[in-house]
Amino acid sequence: MRPSSTRHPVHPLSFAIALLFTAPFSIPVFAAENAGNTGSDPSTTPASAQEKVAQVEVKAKRLDQARNGLSVETGGSSYRISEKDIANMPQGDSTPMNQVLLQAPGVAQDSYGQLHVRGDHDDLQYRIDGVILPESISGFGQTLDPSFIKSINLLTGTLPAQYGYRTAGVVDIQTKTGAVDNSGSLGISMGSNNTREVMGSVSGSQGNLNYFLNGSFLTNNIGIENPTSSKSPIHDTTDQFKGFGYFSYLVGDASRVSLILGSTNSRFQIPNSPGQPMNFQLAGVPNYPSENLTESQDEITHYGVLSFQSSIGDQFDYQLSAFSRYTSVNFNPDNIGDLIYTGVASQIARSGWANGLQADGSYRLNPEHTIRVGAFYSRESLDNQSNVLTFPADDSGNQTSDQPVPYNVTNKKTAYLEGIYLQDEWKATDKLTINYGGRYDHVDAYVTGDQFSPRLGAVYQLSPETMLHAGYARYFTPPPMELVSNDTIAASVGTTNAPANTLNDPVKSESSNAYDIGISHKFTPQLTMGLDSYYKQVTNLLDEGQFGSALLYTPFNYAKGKVYGVELTANYHDKNFSAYGNLARATALGKDITSSQYTFDNDELAYISNHEVHLDHDQMLTASAGMSYQWHGTTCSADALYGSGLRSGFANTEHLPSYVVMNAGVSHDFQTREFGEIEGRFSVVNLFDHIYEIRDGSGIGVGAPQYGARRELLFAVSKKF
Repeated sequence: MRPSSTRHPVHPLSFAIALLFTAPFSIPVFAAENAGNTGSDPSTTPASAQEKVAQVEVKAKRLDQARNGLSVETGGSSYRISEKDIANMPQGDSTPMNQVLLQAPGVAQDSYGQLHVRGDHDDLQYRIDGVILPESISGFGQTLDPSFIKSINLLTGTLPAQYGYRTAGVVDIQTKTGAVDNSGSLGISMGSNNTREVMGSVSGSQGNLNYFLNGSFLTNNIGIENPTSSKSPIHDTTDQFKGFGYFSYLVGDASRVSLILGSTNSRFQIPNSPGQPMNFQLAGVPNYPSENLTESQDEITHYGVLSFQSSIGDQFDYQLSAFSRYTSVNFNPDNIGDLIYTGVASQIARSGWANGLQADGSYRLNPEHTIRVGAFYSRESLDNQSNVLTFPADDSGNQTSDQPVPYNVTNKKTAYLEGIYLQDEWKATDKLTINYGGRYDHVDAYVTGDQFSPRLGAVYQLSPETMLHAGYARYFTPPPMELVSNDTIAASVGTTNAPANTLNDPVKSESSNAYDIGISHKFTPQLTMGLDSYYKQVTNLLDEGQFGSALLYTPFNYAKGKVYGVELTANYHDKNFSAYGNLARATALGKDITSSQYTFDNDELAYISNHEVHLDHDQMLTASAGMSYQWHGTTCSADALYGSGLRSGFANTEHLPSYVVMNAGVSHDFQTREFGEIEGRFSVVNLFDHIYEIRDGSGIGVGAPQYGARRELLFAVSKKF
C-alpha cells in the first residue's frame, strides 16, 4: 500500500517564479542583438557610451554604500564570509549553506542541516540586501544557495535595535547584482551517492537595468543523514531545485528599484533503519521489514522582495520594501509500516503565506550623530492539517484492535508581527563610538505578547591595531508558528498515538538579557585574532523537538535558562594564501518545562522541573579551521570541523562522542581550444571517512539517530561565457 500523495495548491507567487526561470536565457540574446546593432564591442563603443556605463556603475555602488549605511553593528560581533572565501572552499559555491556558516565561530551542526549559534536552537534571522526574509517552516531543506551570494556577515552578540525576533545570529546576505557586460556560466557536478547537479547563471546590465539570475537542480541518494553508520543509506534519494533572481533599475541619480525572487522545491525520501522490531499488529500484514518503508517529505518555499531605495539630500537615506513568502511542508507516511512500527501513520501538511512591509531610514544629524529608525509589519496565514491512522488502545496505551481508526485535525490561524525601532550612533570621540536605542515588538498569533527592548553597544579603538567592543541587549523572541493545538491531543486520546499526559500550556515568547564583551588585535598586516565572551539570562527559554515520526518540530518553553561562552578567532591572509581558525566554548541550560508538556514522559518532566539540564543542542566545544592556496590558476583548499558531541540520554544528562571531519578540494582553470577557459574541481567530503554520530535518538525532543555523511568524492566542471 503506497502512501497517498499530496496535491500542492498553485500559489500566486509561483507564476512569477516560473516566468523568471523560463525566461532568463532570452536576456543575453536580446542583449547580443542590440550589441550588434549599436556596436557595443568595447573596441568600437563611442566614448560617450562607455562614460554612460561607468556612470551607471558609480551610481549603483553609491546606492550599495548608502544601503549598507542603513545598518549598524556597533557592540556586537561580526564575522564576514566573502564571495572569494566561498569559492575557495573545497566544494566552491556548491557548498550547502549550512556548511558555509559552520566555518564561522560558535556555530554547531545538528541533524537535518540545522545550525545552533551560541547555544540557541536555530534562532537565526536571514536578511537579503537588508530585508528580513520570513522564516520557512522547520524542515531540513536548504532554502538559500551560496551561488548567488556576494558576501555574508554573521552578526552575533548584543545586536543594535534594528535587529529583532531571531537574534542568536543574523545572516546578513549581500547578493550578486550582475556585471557591466553580459556574462553567464554553466556547470555540472557528479560523484558519490549518485550525486548529479546542474547549475547555471546569467548576469549583466542594459542601460539602467541590472540583473543576476541563477538556478540549480540536484539529485543524490543521501538527501538527509543516514540513521545507520553504513556508507549507503536505504531509501534516501532527494531531488532539489533552487532558483534566484535579482533585478534593479536606477531611477535618476539617487534612487533604485530592486526585485528579488527566489524558489526552492525539494523532495526527500526518509531513510530506513533495517532490522527494527514490529511493535504493533495490523490485520492482514504478518511481516513488513523496516527497510521497505516508503516515507517521504516535500518542502516548497517561494519568496519575493520589492524594494525602493533613495536619498533625500546628502543626509537622509531610506529603503522601503514589500515582501511575500509562501512555504509548505508535507510529510507522506508509509501507512502500513508506520502503523506496525510506531502505532500511528500521519499525513501532515503545513503551509504559511506571509506578506509584509519593512522600512529603514538613516539620518546624519551631524558628524557625531547618525539617527536610524525603522518599522516592520507582517501578516501570515497558517494552515496545519493532519490525517491520522492509529489503533484503539486502553488507558495504559496497549493496543486493543488490529484494525486502524482514522481521525483528522485542521488548524488555521492568522499571525501578526509588528515592530519599530529608534537608535543613535554617536561618535563620542575619535576612538569611541556608542550606539544606543530601543525597539518595541508585538506578536498576535497562537500567543500574544509585546516588549520594549533597550539596546546599548560601544566600540573603542584602543590603538590602530586593537579594538574593544561591549554591549547589552534586551531581546524578545516570538515562538515559531507551527504549533500543535489542544484539539490534536484530544483526538488522540484512547489510541496508540495518545501522549503520556495531556498538558499543553501555550508556548510563550522568550525574553532575555544579553551581555557581550570582546577584543580584536591585528598582530601583523596578515594576522588578526579576536576573543569574545557572552552571557544571556533567559525567561521562557524557547526550544524545539522532533516528537513523532514526521520530521517536523514542536516548540516548547523552559521557565528559566542561561547561555554563556567564549570564542577565539584567528584569520591570516598573505598574497595567495589564506587561513582561519575558530574555537568556541559554550554552555546552554534550562529548567522546568512550562509548555507543550504532552510531548514529554512524566518522569522526565518531573526531573527537569527540579534540575537545570543541558539543552539537547548544547555542545561544549566547537572548532573550525580552513586554508586555501592559489598558484598559477590552481586553488588547493581544506577545512575541518570539530565537535565535542551534542547531548543525549535521559534529560540530556549525557553527550555523544567527539568527532573531527575534514574536507579537501582542488580546482584549476584549464584553457581549451574548443571551449576556451573551463574550471575543473575535485573535492572530497569527510576525507578520512570518519564515522560519527550527530544524534543517537535519545535526549529531549530527539527523533531517530543520524550519522554524518561518509566519504564522498565529487567532480565538477563549469564554463563561463
